[in-house]
Amino acid sequence: MSSEQRNPPTVNDLLLPLLRGTISEAVLDLQFRLAEVDLPCSDSPGVFGASTEEALRQFQERRQLEPTGQCDRRTWSALVEAGYQLGDRLLYQRDPMLRGDDVGDLQRRLSILGFDPGRIDGIFGGETAEALKDFQRNAGLPIDGMCGPRTLADLIRVQTPEGGVDLVSPLRERLSMRETGNRTLAGREFAVGEPGGFAPGVVAICRSLRLAGARALELHDPSPSRQAVAANTAGVDCFISIRITPERTNCTTAFYAGFHYESVTSRQLAEIVQNRLPGALGLEDGGTCGMALPILRETRMPAIEIQLGSPTLIVQRTATLARFIVASLGAWVELNFS
Repeated sequence: MSSEQRNPPTVNDLLLPLLRGTISEAVLDLQFRLAEVDLPCSDSPGVFGASTEEALRQFQERRQLEPTGQCDRRTWSALVEAGYQLGDRLLYQRDPMLRGDDVGDLQRRLSILGFDPGRIDGIFGGETAEALKDFQRNAGLPIDGMCGPRTLADLIRVQTPEGGVDLVSPLRERLSMRETGNRTLAGREFAVGEPGGFAPGVVAICRSLRLAGARALELHDPSPSRQAVAANTAGVDCFISIRITPERTNCTTAFYAGFHYESVTSRQLAEIVQNRLPGALGLEDGGTCGMALPILRETRMPAIEIQLGSPTLIVQRTATLARFIVASLGAWVELNFS
């Protein structure tokens, strides 16, 4: 029985987070979904024990989510998405957009064939619809932008031979850097956002970007999805998210990774920032990591999230933070023109 057939409670119906010690029907559904993705639990049905916690942590690591071992809204949504396989449902562009592993599989197949769906993120948006229409046009199919049985059959029929896994999406991502602006920051547009608590830092970074000749959009919103919509609507060249994590003492930079794909240009930027920032701020080096955070997954341009600990120290060194981020962006732009 598929997740769709079970007709489980929606995320809005659940009392989240689900964590160790919880006993409920929702935990039973959670355990069922974990078993569906080959992570069975040995706890009693409906009882969130050590086995459920460990299985959930493994799932979170597999999906590039923070491995807390607790089921929050983000993890629950990822579990629902993981239950869809290509062919389970009709895929098409709608509002709200369809999300799931089936969409990610479709995007990957299209990208391998040379039809660019944009970032492989498991979200059926406009770029995926256009790529699907291009495939249908080339395959002599009705051009409706819908992936149903006939389109899927042709996709499978023309799939590349074993070993052919080159994607067009990363290539298009790199080329887009060359198509916009010059090899400096002048004339380029950036968005810098924070979820709350660090507005002065975002203001300082944007001020430094403007002094370098760039345009800068400040975003102050607790919702990463709303920040992503604002950045996408503005059509910025790059998005920088700043998150203060008081429980940490290090600096980590995250870039988008998910569905066996990673944003190449985002990773480049993350590595440049991480090579410069921890030492400049006096923080421990937490390295870079590929993650499927909403702010990284839902933005349509290269994006990173800089996660900073020691908030008191960061506030004192805001000017240094701004200077090194702008210098990193300049080095990143120049790298993509070399």
